[in-house]
Amino acid sequence: MDFFSTSNILVHIPLGSGGYDLSWIEAIGTLAGLLCIWLASLEKIVNYTFGLLNVTLFAAIFFQIQLYASLLLQLFFFVANIYGWYAWSRQTSDNQQALKIRWMPLPKALGWAAVCVVAIALMTVYIDPVFAFLTRTSVALMQGLGLNVVMPELQPDAFPFWDSCMMVLSIAAMILMTRKYVENWLLWVVINIISVMIFARQGVYAMALEYVILTVIALNGSWLWIKSARQRA
Repeated sequence: MDFFSTSNILVHIPLGSGGYDLSWIEAIGTLAGLLCIWLASLEKIVNYTFGLLNVTLFAAIFFQIQLYASLLLQLFFFVANIYGWYAWSRQTSDNQQALKIRWMPLPKALGWAAVCVVAIALMTVYIDPVFAFLTRTSVALMQGLGLNVVMPELQPDAFPFWDSCMMVLSIAAMILMTRKYVENWLLWVVINIISVMIFARQGVYAMALEYVILTVIALNGSWLWIKSARQRA
């Protein structure tokens, strides 16, 4: 389990005052995330393989840096990556017609926006008690299976509003990506900008740098998918 600790250092980077210790888990998770998003922008189904690796490692990191909404988000991403892999791989003619790159109809887009606003507000207020409940449930389950685990001492979420924004908007973007709606890339641009700010504040600079790069990839993905949607319209 030492591998999953952010204290298990791969390399010391002479960056800023005192430098930055890049852990193995952060380095591998970051590389997998970059490959996942780049391949998704090119409509390559193999992106989901790297996506599963990325979310698994990032879940361990988010627990250690006290971003609980982002941790819960990784659990959703894990399931969504499996679903996306299935949806993109189906070869029936009906499915191929349904999964052409396209824009969302305006009424549906407005409905998604309203749901996101409400969900962000609720998550901002309740993220700490919700995560504490889920943690207690998980510990009790593992103890019931005979594992020697104890309830960890949980700290409050470091940035409840921004963390909730990342969680809710990322869920929306991931669902829209599995259905090949152009809007998913516009959401990823917003999410990535927020992520750069939060990760830099929390001292995980490699992840912050990753999300700078992901912002560029998301902008490129937006351009490619908008172009494709225009051609297929």
